[in-house]
Amino acid sequence: MGTEIHAFGDASLRAAVSVRGAELVSLTRDDGTDLLWDAGPEWRRQSPVLFPIVGRLPDDTATIDGTRYHLTQHGFARDRVFRLLETSDNGCVLELHEDDASLAVFPFRFRLWIAYTVADGELTVRYTLRNPDDRRVLHASLGAHPAFRWPLHEGDVREEYRLIFEEAEPEPVRRVSGGLLAAAAYPTPVRGRELLLDDSLFVDDAVIFDRIRSRSVVFGRPGASGLRVSWQGFPELGVWTKPGAPFLCIEPWHGLATPQGFSGEFRDKPGLVHLQSGQEWEAHWSVKVVDV
Repeated sequence: MGTEIHAFGDASLRAAVSVRGAELVSLTRDDGTDLLWDAGPEWRRQSPVLFPIVGRLPDDTATIDGTRYHLTQHGFARDRVFRLLETSDNGCVLELHEDDASLAVFPFRFRLWIAYTVADGELTVRYTLRNPDDRRVLHASLGAHPAFRWPLHEGDVREEYRLIFEEAEPEPVRRVSGGLLAAAAYPTPVRGRELLLDDSLFVDDAVIFDRIRSRSVVFGRPGASGLRVSWQGFPELGVWTKPGAPFLCIEPWHGLATPQGFSGEFRDKPGLVHLQSGQEWEAHWSVKVVDV
C-alpha cells in the first residue's frame, strides 16, 4: 500500500508520481537526463507537498480554538497515501481528505486535489483546496518543495549555476532561526535579476523571498540548457539545499514558518489561506527545459 506510481509524459519530458504524498518521483528528458533529485542520503525526499503548514510551528504545536495540537514540520500530507482519481498518458489527479488521523492533529475538514500534466515538454502541477465544512472556516497553508539536480549535467561546475529571476528582486529576504521565521530581514542576495548559487547561502537554511515580484526563475549555467520554474497563486518562494548536497529546491509557497515570538491562535498565524464554507483556493507551478 502506498507504493503505486503512475508514469506519464510526452515525447520530450517524462514524469512519475507516487500515491504516497502525491510526490513527484521522476522527471526525465527525452535523452534520458534525470532532472529531479534522486532522494539520496543527504535528503530522502524529492518533491514533497507541504500541507497544512509550511515550515515549523513553535514546539510543533498549533493552538486551535484553545486546544493544542501536535503538528510537525511541513504538515502531514507528504506522508499520507493519496487516492489516485484519474490517470492518462499525460498526467494524473490525486485526492486527499480529512480522516480520523488528520483530525487528531488538524481539526479541519478539507479536500485537496493535485493534478499533474505534461504538455509540450512542460510539467504543470495544479493544487485545488476546498473547504467542505458548512460550519467552519478552513485555515491552512500549502507549498511545493521540488528538488532539482545541481548540477543538472554531468561534468558541470556547481559554482557556475545561478537563478535568473523574471524581475529584479531588491526587497530584503527572510531566514529561519531555530526552525522559526527570524524577525530580522536581510539584504537580498540577488544582484539585479541574478542570484549566484553557492553553498554559503544555505548555511542558515533556506533563503525566503516573502515579497517576491517574479513569477518565474531560470536555473542553470550560461551556455547550457536549464530549467524554468514558473508559479501562480503562491505569494512566497523558498530556495534551499543542504550545503554540499547535489540538489537545489525551488519552492513556491503560500505560507511561512511561524514568526519567532508568535504565540496566538493558529488562525492568526501569517501566511494562511482562509476558506469559508464551500470556497476553493487554486495555485500551480510548472517546470520546462530552456536555454540559459
